Amino acid sequence: MSTLAVIVFATAAGSIASLVLAALLAFSARPSWVPVLVSYAIGALLGASLLEVLPEAVEMGGDVVTVAQSVLVGILLFFLLEKLVLWRHCHEEVCEAHGAVQAHDHAHDHGRSGLMITVGDTFHNFVDGVIIAGAFLADFRLGIVTSLAIVAHEIPQEIGDFMILLHSGYTRTQALLLNFLTGVSMVIGGLVGYFALKAMVGWTPVLLGLAGASMLYVAMSDLIPGLHKRAEIGATLQQVGLIALGIGSVAWVGHLVGHGH
Repeated sequence: MSTLAVIVFATAAGSIASLVLAALLAFSARPSWVPVLVSYAIGALLGASLLEVLPEAVEMGGDVVTVAQSVLVGILLFFLLEKLVLWRHCHEEVCEAHGAVQAHDHAHDHGRSGLMITVGDTFHNFVDGVIIAGAFLADFRLGIVTSLAIVAHEIPQEIGDFMILLHSGYTRTQALLLNFLTGVSMVIGGLVGYFALKAMVGWTPVLLGLAGASMLYVAMSDLIPGLHKRAEIGATLQQVGLIALGIGSVAWVGHLVGHGH
């Protein structure tokens, strides 16, 4: 199977798998499962970034300083992108477009949050597709691990998206269709990434640095703060265990796939 075919399959399978699992969980009305998924996703993102993506960026010929600089730029870039998405949609200290898992707790919604989360996720999934393409172009094993981490954090995000859309007045069928359309952008991102990045092979270490930065940013800025809302010892032990499970899953998949193509 060609690299392009693998990228298309991985992005399509990833978006469909996360959508189906999220729909099943969201429609079964088990919001208590979301924190569990979030904790696991944090571990998968941290593991993929620090155990696979960034070490691979250095091994590919990008010196440590260059990779570190790309991580720094990436963190600032994703901070600014998040600000742009949220800028006009947060008011009175209550944000309708952010904190998807908590969105169903909002007492009032004016129909904007559903549209905004759809626009934001379309862009987000497109970027995820580019990242997956870059990882597969660098190394097959790295592509598998990166896809796993992205799917892991997409599931709780997709559940949050369903909650926001339903809260905004969409039916379950409409919410499912909108999330399917945003998922298509991941495949498009994979295609764009494949053709654009093949022409910029020398930039692969920098791209991997940006990819690693995006995973770190999502895990530490968007997901980890939510865990602090449950400070009791039992919840903390559960969170630590699930984060470790996420990291272990990435390490296991990386070992299973093996090194090289």
